[in-house]
Amino acid sequence: MTKYLFYISQNYSFSILRPIQQVLLKRGDQVHWFFEGPDVNSEYLNANEKLLKSIEQIKVHNPAVVLATANSIPTFIPGLKVAVFHGFDAGKIKRNGQKSHFKIRGCFDLYCTQGPNTTKPFQQSQQKLGYFNVIETGWSALDSLFINSQKHSNSKKPVILLCSTFSKRLSCAKHLYKEVSKLSKTGRWQWIIQFHPKMDQQVIDLYKAIQSEHLEYVETDNVIPLLQQADVMVCDTSSVISMFLIQCKPVVTYKNVNPGAYLLDINDPELLEPTIIKALSQPVDLMSQIQHMIKETHPYYDGKSSTRVVEAIDEVLHGKHPLKKTRPLNFLKNLKYRKRLNYWKF
Repeated sequence: MTKYLFYISQNYSFSILRPIQQVLLKRGDQVHWFFEGPDVNSEYLNANEKLLKSIEQIKVHNPAVVLATANSIPTFIPGLKVAVFHGFDAGKIKRNGQKSHFKIRGCFDLYCTQGPNTTKPFQQSQQKLGYFNVIETGWSALDSLFINSQKHSNSKKPVILLCSTFSKRLSCAKHLYKEVSKLSKTGRWQWIIQFHPKMDQQVIDLYKAIQSEHLEYVETDNVIPLLQQADVMVCDTSSVISMFLIQCKPVVTYKNVNPGAYLLDINDPELLEPTIIKALSQPVDLMSQIQHMIKETHPYYDGKSSTRVVEAIDEVLHGKHPLKKTRPLNFLKNLKYRKRLNYWKF
């Protein structure tokens, strides 16, 4: 039996890590959870799931493996540190010109990548730095997307899912509000609204106020059922776009920062309606571009990415992939974590 710890700081981590938990428990391993910070809703924890409430408890428990969906975790806790990602690369560029999705922060021993366009950049960094492994597994969060792939919707009308990132610079939510409100009143389509958990509450309230039989605002820790229900997504620049496209369904974006040919991008809210109509028609050239994007992003349809993650961890634990260098001490980052977690024992 191997002890695992799931280290999370956002509610979306539940749906990413639970498929892995299912694989681990089935083979007799032990899984505990740890919540960092106030953004995790403890009510989402199932009755049969075990929670460690402090770093002291983690130290006593002494996990062999720690899985995280964040870009960094404290390295002073025990265990092999494994990154499984909180989403796909959305093309967001930081001020320093570096894509945040591929930033190496010196916290992990193993990156379980999602597909070729994730694996290649991390392998390049692996060859340069030498203190972590990179193994392509597919993304655990999508296992249920393929295992239960039928459309879960009672609507006889096309279903439009509006998602948006929380960044004011990139978010489409405010810009499209009036147009979405107008279109929802026609009853032509069924609207589902779901925003990033960090979205401005005022924006959330705007959309909640226009709920009707044709438009519903949904708060959830698992977006997969919503992706399955919808025929078209409307979004901006967010990793959830890739999750939707992988079903081979079209996406309409508003001012996407890197609008590939697999997207229908608009820069005027008044273009929303005709572009959704085009998306629903699934043009041949658009669908061909989406298929190419899928091959590069997540070429796994078997619903077994969680199993591959566990197999990759086993390989590393058993010494199959020895490393050239040791992980950096990360003194400053760990100091910030100690302050955040109020943990000062060395």
